[in-house]
Amino acid sequence: MGRTVFVMAVMLMLAAMSLVTARYQSRQLFIDNEQLVSQFNELDVVWRNLQLERAELSRNARIDQIARDTLKMQPIAPARTIYIREAPAQPGRGG
Repeated sequence: MGRTVFVMAVMLMLAAMSLVTARYQSRQLFIDNEQLVSQFNELDVVWRNLQLERAELSRNARIDQIARDTLKMQPIAPARTIYIREAPAQPGRGG
C-alpha cells in the first residue's frame, strides 16, 4: 500500500508539473500572438499610407506640374508641330 501511494504521489507531481508547463507555454503563445497582431496592424497602417502616397505621386496634375516646372516642358501647339512625310518607295530599289 505504501508503494502505491508513493507511485500515485509521483504521478500527481508529474501531472501538476505538466499542467504548469502547459499553462506557461499557453501564456507565451498568447503573448507572441498579441505581439504579431500588433505588428500586423502597424504594418497595415504603413501599407495604407504608402498606397495613399503612391496615389498622390502618380496624380496627373502633379506629373504635369513637374513636367512644366522642373523639365520646362510646354504643351504641344499646332503652330510648332512639324510633320514628316515618308518618302515614296522607289521601284527597283530593294526596299
